[in-house]
Amino acid sequence: MKKSIRSKKNQHTISLLVANKPGVLVRIALVFARRGFNIDSLTVSPSFDERFSRMTITAQGDPSTLEQIIKQAGKLIDVLNAEEHAPEKGIEKELALFKIRYKAQSKITLLKILKKFHAHIIEKTDVSVIIEQTGTSDEIDGLEIELKPFGLIELVRTGKILIARGNEPT
Repeated sequence: MKKSIRSKKNQHTISLLVANKPGVLVRIALVFARRGFNIDSLTVSPSFDERFSRMTITAQGDPSTLEQIIKQAGKLIDVLNAEEHAPEKGIEKELALFKIRYKAQSKITLLKILKKFHAHIIEKTDVSVIIEQTGTSDEIDGLEIELKPFGLIELVRTGKILIARGNEPT
């Protein structure tokens, strides 16, 4: 795997189980903003119970400040659970779509790269290819590096999602 494009220094993954109500996302974002933390990625989706949503937030910064943010977020009325997850204690994945320039003479090289990263083509035209990849942030960063020489037109990433391993709750 080649060196990551994005800095992973002091990167934290926070999981929140929140009420599925309007305004909850804004209140969570304000807790981060008041402490000067920028949110690198944010994924919100329904949970196992339609009354609740799962938020997965990645942010970089000082661990002690982050601890205060998690405690403060956990005290909000619509937050049922807020905690940081160490990468080894959960399964983390992202989805990315890459649009690159396509030339028929590059097909074999491109297919070798896609096989290496477990990615696949979901649409091809005479001038471009759209590639889908699911993997860790590092795997997606690695594929991005490999695809740049082809002419990266566009990249869309979902942000990280996480589920705790074993019987531990997320």
